Amino acid sequence: MTGDLAKCSDGELATLALDRSSAAYAVLMRRHETRIYRLIRSHIGKNDEALDLVQESFVAAWLALKSYDPARPFGTWLARIAINKSRDWGRRRAVRKFFTFAVPLGGDVLDIPDDAIGPDVAADDRQRMAAVARAIPQLPSQLKEPLILCAVDGLSQADAAAVLGISEKAVETRIRRARVRLTEILGNA
Repeated sequence: MTGDLAKCSDGELATLALDRSSAAYAVLMRRHETRIYRLIRSHIGKNDEALDLVQESFVAAWLALKSYDPARPFGTWLARIAINKSRDWGRRRAVRKFFTFAVPLGGDVLDIPDDAIGPDVAADDRQRMAAVARAIPQLPSQLKEPLILCAVDGLSQADAAAVLGISEKAVETRIRRARVRLTEILGNA
């Protein structure tokens, strides 16, 4: 039956999952887990927390499945949930920091394997990528989210606009501003 489910569209799987078919929802999770992980990981800059937030995102999607419109892209709907979970994580972290007067958690950003990068990548390039990965979480959410959706997740500006609920022009402007800000951050590093 899983082979049959693999042939179903996301909308069909969501409809089956709405009838509490855990097998259909498992197929949806497998289809989208890597993309959602990369989206969250790029947003918050923490590997372990990103895994937790991926799980929270899928649980929240399961619980909110009644609100999903099968005529719309499931990935876009799920990305919106993941971004909201990432924002919540950031707010919780800020509140904890404020109340405990703790220093922000340290740690180096681990590399996310990228299939497009060959083994002959120079060490200097890897260091630059690590610096960019550390810098992205420093951006404000309104700049970070469109940049991640388009540059990391590979969405078009139109799709990113749909996920974020803003215009395409706003996405374009925010990406440009995010790149300028990244250049500033990396120039000061």
